[in-house]
Amino acid sequence: MPPGEPIDGRFDVETAWLRTCHERGATIATACSGAILLAEAGLLDGWEATTHWAYCDVLQQRHPRVRVRRNAALVATGEGQRLLMAGGGTTWVDLALLLIARVAGPEVAMQTARINLIDWHDIGQQPFARLARTRQSSDAIIGRCQEWIATHFREPAPVAAMARLSGLAERSFARRFKAATGLSPIEYVHLLRLEEARHRLEATDDPVEGIANYAGYEDAAFFARLFRRKVGLTPAQYRRRFRAMRRALEPQDDGAGGRGA
Repeated sequence: MPPGEPIDGRFDVETAWLRTCHERGATIATACSGAILLAEAGLLDGWEATTHWAYCDVLQQRHPRVRVRRNAALVATGEGQRLLMAGGGTTWVDLALLLIARVAGPEVAMQTARINLIDWHDIGQQPFARLARTRQSSDAIIGRCQEWIATHFREPAPVAAMARLSGLAERSFARRFKAATGLSPIEYVHLLRLEEARHRLEATDDPVEGIANYAGYEDAAFFARLFRRKVGLTPAQYRRRFRAMRRALEPQDDGAGGRGA
């Protein structure tokens, strides 16, 4: 189901079954958005949890008593740590290794990882998450500002420029923008800039200082601190991890005018 899709009453049978299993002492493991069902069953109240990064906001909003760890690829929680949750995508393999370690011991789990070339998700989910929210606001004025900033986020004083475009006083604009998008105007600008920086770190060999400037930051040190806080890696670490991946996945010139794999 897409994040935010109404689920009230949709999984009553399943959540009742999960509660029964938990009461009987079972270990319950979920991957990706499956953690939503644990929360709907009331099993996560007061405990830490994780889910796919795209569902973290939904989980936190629907269940404010749950302590959502957005960056965590794997969480073991609850009484006796019998609730196991993997985040998005291939983090289910981390979950599989944890289950193997519990049942057959850590050495068997390590051997399984070696045989299957499993790379543990030690950096968490945040480096993989898309930062910028691209959903257009239903507020026509704010939607127009979103369209404008999508191509003008590198300009100086972009928040003041959006306020002028909206025709609202800057403080009124800021309140209306946050109500429509869930982010302050400057937070929204930063996330657009950081997405651009991530792309250029992956796709070019430009120096970090140059990428910071291109994205709209005159202070490269400020950019680096902000990048690490939002992405979870320094710009240099992010490049080392993802630049080689992009190079391997992009079509290559085969030297004869064609393009090889």
